[in-house]
Amino acid sequence: MKLSIPLLLSLALHAVLVAGWQLDALKIAKNPETIEIRIAAQVREDVQELPAPPPPKPAKPSASAPPTTTPPREANPVSAPEVLVVPSAKTPASLEAPPPPSAEEWQVASTYKLKNSKRYRNNWGQLVRSMMGTAVEGPGQGMVRFRIEIAPDGTLANIKELWSTSENASKLAWQAIKSLPPLPPTPTGQPLIFERTISFQPYETGWPPSYTLDCLPDPPAFKNPFAWDGKSPQEQARHQAPKRVPADAEASQEKCVTDSTAVTIEQEEGEMKRQTEIYRWGR
Repeated sequence: MKLSIPLLLSLALHAVLVAGWQLDALKIAKNPETIEIRIAAQVREDVQELPAPPPPKPAKPSASAPPTTTPPREANPVSAPEVLVVPSAKTPASLEAPPPPSAEEWQVASTYKLKNSKRYRNNWGQLVRSMMGTAVEGPGQGMVRFRIEIAPDGTLANIKELWSTSENASKLAWQAIKSLPPLPPTPTGQPLIFERTISFQPYETGWPPSYTLDCLPDPPAFKNPFAWDGKSPQEQARHQAPKRVPADAEASQEKCVTDSTAVTIEQEEGEMKRQTEIYRWGR
């Protein structure tokens, strides 16, 4: 009995707590009721709408005062659209053809035998270039190289174009070659075979060569003593002593100008300018 009474009181207390918790859960689960509020506007019968006031009448001008006229408003000046100024086209560079060799130059060239008739070859190239006309900067400029064979009597025996950098330059060079005037005989009385590059460009026409050291003999050409074609019998390379110069050749060499400063200052100045132009154009 002593233990049953506290147990019953504890069970009753727990039952009350569980019942209260279930009631609170049911209240929360119910959807809340929506409340709708309507506001009705009441119109008063004693208030009447007032009519709109009439528009004001324009005032009549007085007879004494002269009528004033308002000047028309000036329209805002519209700025003219900017016109892009196109720069004028650059004038292409040009260079006139050099003059043809004179009769005196041909007379000297026809007797100049040194360095494979050097003066004759230079005069021939200058004559062809003078007949090609003015060189203008652009796609028409260029160079063309020929291999020429001239007969002993001065007539053109054979010519072949090796290469060219411009079709226009090649065309003009061929036209000039086909219309060449009669040339003097070759200096040696034998066929003259050489190669020549014709420059058809607006900054140079080909510089005249220097004839200062032409009387000196050509240096011996280099020949590799160890070269072998694989077929011919091999021979031991031997050093050859230089050939003795004849007495008459020694006498002629004494007359040859070996010092380049012995010529005129103008020639030296022209040679320096030629070298400067070559290096400046990267040739």
